[in-house]
Amino acid sequence: MSEKMNNIHNLAVFCASSDGNDKLIFDTAYVVGKRMAEENIRLVYGGSKLGLMGQVAKGLMDHGGKATGVIPDFLKTKEVVHTGLDKLITTQDMHERKLNMNELSDAFISLPGGFGTFEELFEIVTWAQLGLHRKPIGLLNINGFYDDLINMLNKMTSKGLLKKDNLEILLVSDDFDELLGKMRNFKPKPVPKWMNKNQT
Repeated sequence: MSEKMNNIHNLAVFCASSDGNDKLIFDTAYVVGKRMAEENIRLVYGGSKLGLMGQVAKGLMDHGGKATGVIPDFLKTKEVVHTGLDKLITTQDMHERKLNMNELSDAFISLPGGFGTFEELFEIVTWAQLGLHRKPIGLLNINGFYDDLINMLNKMTSKGLLKKDNLEILLVSDDFDELLGKMRNFKPKPVPKWMNKNQT
């Protein structure tokens, strides 16, 4: 009997707005966009044409894909906004940006990045942990970029500070297609009883 799969039509991608210095990471960001276009998955992302963000968008659009950019108004003066997107949403602040990306997306994936990428990743994982959404979240560990983070998460679990069920919310692979398969087959854990407002 086949299991019901998650339909992923809109995928939020978190990643750096700089190029970095790892060619494999840079090139893979383009491939991620290309594969999304081939799978007919709309990109939802931060709206920049710079760095890894721009590479994902370029790979997608070079292969006929569709993209929605979500950017706070104040960042328009600091980032170079991608003018080729078929949809661009301007928000008042960063919080509204993340709320929009959550509402627009069926799933989330993090490529390598800096503070902003980590902040977006951990907020969306925390929302899942609290039962605020039940969407799959993937970590694309390109060229071992996230090895140290994965080790840290395992240490948090071994020290009793992170429940194994919550650790398993975050799906990990170094291959985009494998990660996409895991996300499509993701089964969310039941919302904890203490979070269920209907419990008496």
